[in-house]
Amino acid sequence: MPPMAIPLKNDLGDLQRRAVRSWSIFALVAVALLAAGFFAAGEYGRTNAHRTLTDQSRIDASLKASLLRAVVERQRALPLVLADDTAIRQSLLAPDAAALDQINRKLEALATSAGAAVVYLIGLDGVAIAASNWREPTSFVGSNYGFRDYFRLAIRDGQAEHFAMGTVSKRPGLYISRRIDGPAGPIGVIVAKLEFDGVEADWANTGKAVYVTDRRGIVIITSIPSWRFMTTKQIPEERLASIRESLQFGDAPLLPLPFSQIEAAADGSSTLNALLPGGHAETFLRVETLVPSTNWRLEQLSPLTAALSAGAREARLQMLAVLVPVLALAALLMRRRQVVAFRSAAERAARNELETRVEERTRDLTMARDRLETEIADHRQTTEKLQAVQQDLVQANRLAILGQVAAGVAHEINQPVATIRAYADNARTFLDRGQSATAAENLTSIAELTERVGTITDELRRFARKGNFVAEPTEMRDVIEGAMLLLRSRFAGRMDTIRISLPPNGFKAMGNRIRLEQVLINLLQNALEALGDAESGEIRVRCAETERGIELMVADNGPGIPEDVRDELFTPFNTSKEEGLGLGLAISKEIVADYGGDIAVETGASGTTFTVHLKKAQAQ
Repeated sequence: MPPMAIPLKNDLGDLQRRAVRSWSIFALVAVALLAAGFFAAGEYGRTNAHRTLTDQSRIDASLKASLLRAVVERQRALPLVLADDTAIRQSLLAPDAAALDQINRKLEALATSAGAAVVYLIGLDGVAIAASNWREPTSFVGSNYGFRDYFRLAIRDGQAEHFAMGTVSKRPGLYISRRIDGPAGPIGVIVAKLEFDGVEADWANTGKAVYVTDRRGIVIITSIPSWRFMTTKQIPEERLASIRESLQFGDAPLLPLPFSQIEAAADGSSTLNALLPGGHAETFLRVETLVPSTNWRLEQLSPLTAALSAGAREARLQMLAVLVPVLALAALLMRRRQVVAFRSAAERAARNELETRVEERTRDLTMARDRLETEIADHRQTTEKLQAVQQDLVQANRLAILGQVAAGVAHEINQPVATIRAYADNARTFLDRGQSATAAENLTSIAELTERVGTITDELRRFARKGNFVAEPTEMRDVIEGAMLLLRSRFAGRMDTIRISLPPNGFKAMGNRIRLEQVLINLLQNALEALGDAESGEIRVRCAETERGIELMVADNGPGIPEDVRDELFTPFNTSKEEGLGLGLAISKEIVADYGGDIAVETGASGTTFTVHLKKAQAQ
């Protein structure tokens, strides 16, 4: 193995190890970022979901409280109106069976239309004398309610509201009472009982636990029936005994609600674990609000676990939607950088390998020279032979260079020489016919083409030295006509396949006419050879002005360029023709590039289009 190959191999191995190490570090960083982002997004999502759920729960609770207030307010008007009813006041002052029957029917109709559970009239002795449920087995008529707070407070204060368990119906409800005054003072009390079965059913349909507590923390209205008459806070034992003796809540034990691990938040909400009916425990967010115009407090429990999980999941998906493309972009950039590094190392390795071979060959030649110089003293004949060999090597090198130049020159002047031959043959024919004037025109054209061959040869020498012709305004119409002139002789029988849209006079691009003609000739020759003898073959030549400058387009409807040639189309000596040198397109691209333009190609089964982009000449 050459000495320089070992460091180069080591460099490639080092690059590979560094690439593996870089990808390992990148993977660790990516995993760390994803883990951190996953955790942070989850926390943010849960926090945001908690805040959103809190705000929505407060809105829901406020709406439920407002609706509850509307239900209560609607029933408050009923005792107020009935307290001033003349027939009711008269039935209290002078009880009469017929009058009380009319009152019963009236109260029954009012309770039905107002949506009250029951409306009943109590005399000053506490005994109900008329009721809307007078037809039912649980009629209140004849029952004594003198011990009820809503009766005693109404007699004392004029009105009262009291939530309690019915002694006859055994159904809870809000009792709204109003005192009825006679000429000499109080004569009775009118009471409307409001039950909340409809409200509780609506709350139950929302899927959230909702309940209302009085000022002592006792649940009086709830969407979960088993929680009714349970307490949200500890009530002193002596106070509990007093409540039980009042029979306000019947024989309910007034046990605490099945809540645990209550944690209050700074926004006034709280998080708690609740045991639902059926033994299912779940975490809830509790918000509370006052019910306007009452001393009640409405509390709502919203399932928290599912909402927090959904919030965390959504935030994590959003995090992944942002972070994954960023990591992918970073990976792509790192991959591109490594590809460039490997490519540079490979190119450097190839260059150094070539230099190594040159050095080895030079070293071999030097050793041979040293050996020959050592033997000069004893072998003069060997010296002469060595000189001859050296001269042969120089001559061989010169011939190789001349061969390369000759190949390029032969390709570039092939079309002018073919045209000269055609003109010479035509001139001889015209002379045989005695058409000397036409023959003279052909000879003049031959002279012009000979000058053009000299110009092309000079241009090729400059091209070989990688020199650039000075760009000048060039008439594109002349370029197209000159190229057609060179092609007409060789492809005389197939020129009718070319459809040319000549540009107007004054349509100029920056370049050199001869070199631009050569570009167009190469493109047209390739197109004609691609079409072959196809009867439906067609070539379109068009020159137009675009935003980029001047656009010269040559399009054919041939079979397209083979895939194995397409990738290296502009590479020297790359050709699909048996007799082609593969220099035409490479030289054409170099000529166009010298004038600041480029050549684009589109090919497929329906044909090939070459587009030459040139700079537009500025108007003078």
